[in-house]
Amino acid sequence: MPIKESYEKALRRAVDSAPYYQLLGITLEKIDAGFARFRMPFRKELTHPYGIVHGGAIASLADTAVAFALMTVIQPGEKVTTAEFKINFFAPVQGGDMIGEARIINKGNRLAVARMEVKSGEGDIIAQGLATCMVLTAPKTEEEETSRPLPPQVQKKEEETQDG
Repeated sequence: MPIKESYEKALRRAVDSAPYYQLLGITLEKIDAGFARFRMPFRKELTHPYGIVHGGAIASLADTAVAFALMTVIQPGEKVTTAEFKINFFAPVQGGDMIGEARIINKGNRLAVARMEVKSGEGDIIAQGLATCMVLTAPKTEEEETSRPLPPQVQKKEEETQDG
């Protein structure tokens, strides 16, 4: 199911303006409900002393795909953050583009789980993983916070204190 064009444009602007994504050279290729695909080109600045792309850069690409896939299925005012992820690396990267994809496999009220994968431009698997993210709700206003009903046990104690 496609997402609204205006929301897709907003997500693309978010990617284009994020300093970290600019640093890594990450660009958004495709986004749909519960799915995102990003591209990151090989650059010497992403390599470690052995001349291959650092695992942290590859993990960042995968994590970015997860976050944006999740952003397509949350409600207005909600935000997402990674709680944890596990990633397995299968092949070193010494050139070419890396494609990071993520698909949401379960989204609850507070937690979501996604599969993530990074492939070479030729389609060879570089890394795969699983991520758990938290869905953060917008902070409540003071009025909403104070008008919220108290749990029955707390309400009873408050009444006893006032009577007493």
